[in-house]
Amino acid sequence: MDCRIAANRRFLTDLFAGPFPGHAVIMNPLPVPWDLPGDVSCSPEPVARWLDLSLRRYEAELTMLEAVPHDGVPVARIPTGTQLFAAAFGCNVHIYPDSPACALPLVETADEADALLAPSLSAPPLARVFELGRLLRERLGPDVPINVPDMQSPFDIAALVWRKEALYMALVDSPDAVRRLVERCRRLLTDFLQAFMREFGECCLAHCPNAWAPPELGCWLSEDEAGCMSTAMFQEFCIPPLTEMSHTFGGMFVHCCATADYQYESLKRIPNLRGMNRVFQSPGPRPAIEAFTPDTVLMVAWTDESGCASMLDMALPETRFLFNMDAPTHDDAKALFARMRERCPRSG
Repeated sequence: MDCRIAANRRFLTDLFAGPFPGHAVIMNPLPVPWDLPGDVSCSPEPVARWLDLSLRRYEAELTMLEAVPHDGVPVARIPTGTQLFAAAFGCNVHIYPDSPACALPLVETADEADALLAPSLSAPPLARVFELGRLLRERLGPDVPINVPDMQSPFDIAALVWRKEALYMALVDSPDAVRRLVERCRRLLTDFLQAFMREFGECCLAHCPNAWAPPELGCWLSEDEAGCMSTAMFQEFCIPPLTEMSHTFGGMFVHCCATADYQYESLKRIPNLRGMNRVFQSPGPRPAIEAFTPDTVLMVAWTDESGCASMLDMALPETRFLFNMDAPTHDDAKALFARMRERCPRSG
């Protein structure tokens, strides 16, 4: 293994679950153009046609690390949209020509939700993901981490399968049916992740934002419905499956782009919450810094240099950040990284 990559693995492992080694700065690879609509899970094209995209994206990650000595670990990615697991339940998928695909709701009532069969890992959208993973493993060998696709939370998958306005009424009118569907979603995610790790060995469970952590530190999920319900409902319907998955996988990393600052105390109930990625709304990052220091790394993405500097100014003594940065060229990335590294040096 390249010594830089090995050192970055040790550094990121410590950042999430060890002595504080300094804030991480990860430079995203330059964009790779692609003209096929949808993604590998929902495309009518043969899976092999998507191999070139994943390989070129992996090469872009290697090239960025060669150009800029940042803190990332290149991985081979299987990019999909939020529709993946809902499509496995049978949801139709709408494919846009120039944006991610989306799942169309499948059920509207509690009875219809209860009648849904739990999908198997041989469901076509999931089978295509595994097929692409096998092609990547054949091409790249056993040592390159293969990245999971988009991973929505159990409740978020249920909110795609069950027409959303009806689902939120059912939280009051048919709560047991909601819990049953969420539980089927949890089992599907658990089965998928366990099979993915068995199949591919060297893998990365980080799906959002761009980062790496050893899979034994936990799974990464998007919990984007958190801002649509009360604290009590969030604790009733969302926290139990997240807690169970954290126990199963040794920890949890959460992405949440909802207006959900008021759910921070609930999210902190998740055992071994290693990382939190927020899309901050008013009043900005300060509540998250105060809530999650020192136990949880704040993974910051889609934020410019001035925004990251502002967060560093707000940081408490034990705050841990992972900054996920974009730049238009390798030269720009090198200059941006140098300024960020000067501001937040890496120990050792």
